Amino acid sequence: MFRRIASLLDPFLLALVATVVLASVLPARGAFVPLVDGAADAGIVLLFFLHGAKLSREAIWEGARNWRLHLAVLAMTFALFPLLGLAARALPFLPVEFGAGLLFLALLPSTVQSSIAFTAIARGNVAAAVCAASFSNFAGIFVTPALVALLMGGATGGFSWASAETIVLQLLLPFVAGHLLRPWIGGFIARHKAWVGKVDRGSILLVVYAAFGAAVVEGLWQRVAPLSLLVLTLVCLVMLALVLAATWQTAKAMKLPREDAIVLLFCGSKKSLASGVPMAGVLFPAASVGIVLLPVMVFHQLQLIACALIAPRLGQRDPEQETAA
Repeated sequence: MFRRIASLLDPFLLALVATVVLASVLPARGAFVPLVDGAADAGIVLLFFLHGAKLSREAIWEGARNWRLHLAVLAMTFALFPLLGLAARALPFLPVEFGAGLLFLALLPSTVQSSIAFTAIARGNVAAAVCAASFSNFAGIFVTPALVALLMGGATGGFSWASAETIVLQLLLPFVAGHLLRPWIGGFIARHKAWVGKVDRGSILLVVYAAFGAAVVEGLWQRVAPLSLLVLTLVCLVMLALVLAATWQTAKAMKLPREDAIVLLFCGSKKSLASGVPMAGVLFPAASVGIVLLPVMVFHQLQLIACALIAPRLGQRDPEQETAA
């Protein structure tokens, strides 16, 4: 078990921690701030352009057939999770900033890569997982900003036409452009998947550095106590446990086939760090982005550890044993 958990400490996680440390020790100041912010904005645009280019039209049409499963995933992602986020924000022992971060976490779409990988390990319906995770990310471009505006208007400084314009220019247009150009660049992206992944992660690290650097300059670590981080981790664990239980019980109530139940379990319980980082950079003031992202980063690692323990067990079980899972 410990070896499996240790294997999740991949280079990207270590790079993420190193980026937070670097931003804490050497945040961008003075004339470097516009340069770093401009590079971070460019990274967001590139990230969503690549997301659009990677989403195939075939996956969209194929996924539309299994509508009951996809509606269930979307309900978990954008209905159950937000309710849990609202409950977490109301906890009296959490700092206000962490409450806002937990609610933002709850409004994000599902992950893509890890949801598909864990579905495959658990011997679930991989094709449905690809469609469900892709649909969630596509819907998140519209649904997440709308939910943030509805539930977190005060935390974002209000939802103005200027913020809507930023979302369109930095998130939606690059995504649509990438998808429309897929017939010409899709093959190139597929042949250079490793490099595309490095660009994805590099963009995320750049946004994290800019966000945490701005927060550190505003006194982030003076406002966050170690005990608060421990409490945040425990709250994230409870949220994850509740959603994992809810997805599995919902699959049983819907009488989904075992392979589709596994898809709902993994796609419906995940939240995307890859989408959360750039969206936070667009939706929140620069000084508050760093602390809002802390719950997202904590939950991201916890969901990887939990699913790494669950997926192999499901993959080794016979269908008759699923009730005891």
